[in-house]
Amino acid sequence: MRAFASDNYAPILPEALEAINAANVGHAVSYGADEWTDRLRDRSAEVFGTRDIFPVFNGTGANVVGLRAMLRPWQGVICAETAHLNVDEGGAPEVMGAIKLLTVPTPDGKLTPSLVDTRVTRIGDEHAVQPGVVSVTQSTELGTLYTVEELRALADHAHAHGMLFHIDGSRLANAAASLDVDLRAITTDVGADVVSVGGTKIGLLAAEAVLVLNPELAPSLLYLRKQSMQLASKMRFVSAQLLALLDGDLWRRSAGNANAMAQRLADGVREHVEVTQPVQANGVFAILPPGAAGELQRSFKFYEWNEATGEVRWMCSWDTTEADVDAFVAAVRDVVAATVQ
Repeated sequence: MRAFASDNYAPILPEALEAINAANVGHAVSYGADEWTDRLRDRSAEVFGTRDIFPVFNGTGANVVGLRAMLRPWQGVICAETAHLNVDEGGAPEVMGAIKLLTVPTPDGKLTPSLVDTRVTRIGDEHAVQPGVVSVTQSTELGTLYTVEELRALADHAHAHGMLFHIDGSRLANAAASLDVDLRAITTDVGADVVSVGGTKIGLLAAEAVLVLNPELAPSLLYLRKQSMQLASKMRFVSAQLLALLDGDLWRRSAGNANAMAQRLADGVREHVEVTQPVQANGVFAILPPGAAGELQRSFKFYEWNEATGEVRWMCSWDTTEADVDAFVAAVRDVVAATVQ
């Protein structure tokens, strides 16, 4: 099966499997006191400028743990209405972290300082949840990207209003590859306080991390990660994968292929369907005529994004090939042509 439903469908990177196998020798101290996790901290210092990186199992866990460290009990998180935090985490921030999400409608999945201001209200009012964090998804749930300048403006705006700045980077590598910058440029250098560093969608197995760039927040992560059930006992196998991803250019090669295949897909279908969002990372959003999605899904897996409008989402992965894309483009062309006759 070749799928365009999610980059989570893809197999594990061979380099990640090799890293797990290489770490699977002898005994090692548990819960992160191992040589692989220590080397990951050293590599994080080189890549991001801090050793405060905390491996976890999944992106939802990374977000909940990171945000818990950033918030007081009476504070909430300003995020886009379409943010992954709001629409795709099953209420985990609310249930597991008791976190109030202060959502903002956006046309393209992106916050701006002026949009943030719509939720910076009733400051000091004891009856109202106080905004404590601005969180952005990079790349967004609509496949769009924040530029370096946009991220910096949001971080500066949040800090000027006494808030912290969080980046949900489940597809952080795709964003950096598309922007042609290093990972530090869209995290540390823009003034983020906490970043969820994605590994699964770029080819790792149950390996994500909370990156803490505000040193005042780091001590709490040890306890919050454990409380949130995200502390791996055999952490060396999680850390070894993250280390492999951050060593050299594996993250850039993997993300770059996914991005390039999404662009190839968008270019191939534009004359047959309406592409609804700019293709800036590894996702393509398009509107299909009635009946076309069901017919295509007989052979290819993908999600309907908006049943009311016929909008669908097609995702490309680190292992998507040109042949995969070309076969899908041909199927879209044929099905759409048959549907509109």
